[in-house]
Amino acid sequence: MQRGQLDEYQTIHLDRDRIDHRYIYRSLKRIVDFFFSLGGLILLLPLFLIVALLIKLEDHGAIFYKQKRLGRGGKVFYMYKFRSMCMDAEEKLAELKKYNEVEGAMFKMKHDPRVTRIGRFIRKTSIDELPQLCNVLMGHMSLVGPRPPLPNEVAQYSDYDKQRLYVTPGCTGLWQVSGRNEVGFNEMVTLDLKYIQKSNLLYDFAIILKTIKIMIVPNGAY
Repeated sequence: MQRGQLDEYQTIHLDRDRIDHRYIYRSLKRIVDFFFSLGGLILLLPLFLIVALLIKLEDHGAIFYKQKRLGRGGKVFYMYKFRSMCMDAEEKLAELKKYNEVEGAMFKMKHDPRVTRIGRFIRKTSIDELPQLCNVLMGHMSLVGPRPPLPNEVAQYSDYDKQRLYVTPGCTGLWQVSGRNEVGFNEMVTLDLKYIQKSNLLYDFAIILKTIKIMIVPNGAY
């Protein structure tokens, strides 16, 4: 998505009281999240086993990676992914920060040397994100919503950016289907606020369908 397409959304100010009182939408969304995540985990079990085996065979390290993230209202939870980086990735981050390719409270590096061989594939196809269905099942996340940020990212947020925390974060969202890593931090915030402003069940289903397409024909993920 080009920046010009986002200009009309550059100063979105959300009505938090209205968002907090969307009880029917949140209840229906939770029902959909529960049954879709449960069904997805059952159907995807063979894929999970294959990916787990490939990760283990590559470097004999951990299969899953958990990371502290912030959810709705800044509530802390652990988000799960298939491990796509070397085991000491966090220790190597400090020396790589000077190569950050996006502005704002995010770190992205297209050719990150910490990513493993199987990690490149599961990132490109977004398979690494599938264990987040467990987070959805437990209610930490939704199928669709803003990307759950890291605590150190939120520490750099402006009050405007913190509007992203008004809703439950998601496995996928408008940002992910609009260029993902090719979209900068400010554009990501704009897209997330646009999603929150327009959110409804039909909009959620449309984003899920776009996400499935991207898993088959990858976009800017790396």
